[in-house]
Amino acid sequence: MNEGAVNQLNRLLRPTDPQPYTIVAGAENSPVVVICEHAGRAIPSALGDLGLSPAELDLHIAYDIGAERVSREMAAVLNAPLVLQPYSRLVIDCNRPVDSPESILETSHGVPIAGNRQLSPMQRQQRIDEIFTPYHDAVSAHLDETPRKAVFAVHSFTRILNGAVRPWDVGFLYRKDEATSSALATAMGDMALQLPGIDELNIGMNAPYNVEDRTDWFVPHHGEGRGIAHSLIEIRNDRIVSEDACIAWGRALAGAVTRFLGEAVS
Repeated sequence: MNEGAVNQLNRLLRPTDPQPYTIVAGAENSPVVVICEHAGRAIPSALGDLGLSPAELDLHIAYDIGAERVSREMAAVLNAPLVLQPYSRLVIDCNRPVDSPESILETSHGVPIAGNRQLSPMQRQQRIDEIFTPYHDAVSAHLDETPRKAVFAVHSFTRILNGAVRPWDVGFLYRKDEATSSALATAMGDMALQLPGIDELNIGMNAPYNVEDRTDWFVPHHGEGRGIAHSLIEIRNDRIVSEDACIAWGRALAGAVTRFLGEAVS
């Protein structure tokens, strides 16, 4: 057996599997990069279905419902490059440190993930080496190009978690860079009437989540690590179920970013 064949046997991803990231090109001189770490729900063919039913793979546990479509519209309006993660977060969560207990879950919100149980160190490392690392290398490559001024990650969240209702329509997550999220929140509040079914936007600041080193990757590493403007944007997923709603949210967010960039320069 030749060396190439041996290396292929040791790999997780097969030639027929999706690449570990999808790039939607934007203007080379765009000041903004948009990313979406939980865009897809693909599973490497070698892992089968991870022991999950099609109905379970339709749930929010597998991916961020609506986030990909919103991010595509947002990036298109901004003419900004977009970096999408096509694999389900149940394979490996690309917004978690690889040593986090939430990186590869054995159970998610009461749903057992049979294909993630009793993984060997090699099996875990395959997911890191072939999905997590290439994805973030692609994000870094785009951010390292000039003249990048800001990066935004698009996510979605559920209306109810563990029986508690989460009232926010959208949340902006940050840690050190409060100014960027505050500016986006103000701009989005002014644009509320552009969004279907909303008269007054309920905006959460660092809600529904807080950013921490042990649980988050985007803000600490891509935002704070480069010292550029950033915000992790969380949209309640029942607000972005339809195509029209995703388009409206993507355009509104693009408008908010455009206003922010104008204010930052002036």
